[in-house]
Amino acid sequence: MMLEIRDLDLFYGDAQALAGVSLAVAEHELVAIVGANGAGKTSLIRAVAGMARAARGTITFEGKAITGLPSSRICDLGIAQVAEGRQIFPTLSVLENLEMGAVIPRARALRKPTLERCFAMFPKLRARADQAAGTLSGGEQQMLAIGRCLMGQPRLMMFDEPSLGLSPAVVSEMFKIIRQLHAEGMTVILVEQNVSTSLKLADRGYVLENGTIVLSGTGTALLNDAGVRQAYLGL
Repeated sequence: MMLEIRDLDLFYGDAQALAGVSLAVAEHELVAIVGANGAGKTSLIRAVAGMARAARGTITFEGKAITGLPSSRICDLGIAQVAEGRQIFPTLSVLENLEMGAVIPRARALRKPTLERCFAMFPKLRARADQAAGTLSGGEQQMLAIGRCLMGQPRLMMFDEPSLGLSPAVVSEMFKIIRQLHAEGMTVILVEQNVSTSLKLADRGYVLENGTIVLSGTGTALLNDAGVRQAYLGL
């Protein structure tokens, strides 16, 4: 397995966000993590990225223990996060934002060809290369956030609510991009409020409730599960 999480506990003060979470992601898989708001999905992503420290449990990436490593080191190992809310640098230009993604050691040598790949994938970013990132539309900012992650030469990309706040047309484009990256061989973890679409894309999925994994299976099996359909799809 590329990523393995075992018995992970995470607290914010006295509040427990994750309780005994275990999951695995194989190389080239797209794994969806679904659940209600407050279920612990973002906490799980933050723990893998090194932005939140687990109280107990282990996280292993490509056979190496990464539990407790600083986020910069985890990023340099090949784990990238497209954070909820995009979190671009609004006063920097589009080009400067993209170049920030290539500052880690693993990415520096390939900065120029990767930049061309990003511009080929997102032509709007090429056209706005000198424009301040904060003046972009929400969809363009999400493209920039994805491009910045790609600049870091990731082996695993984690998407945290990529469709949040975007129009239906742009949401469709975002899922098309994620599907394309997966088809090209990228390993993907997808946390997404659109449960139906994310499970249709996913090879496998996990359902989080109150910080605990309560169900797992193929994307198709979860999509057809009566409990999932009632709880998250209103069916």
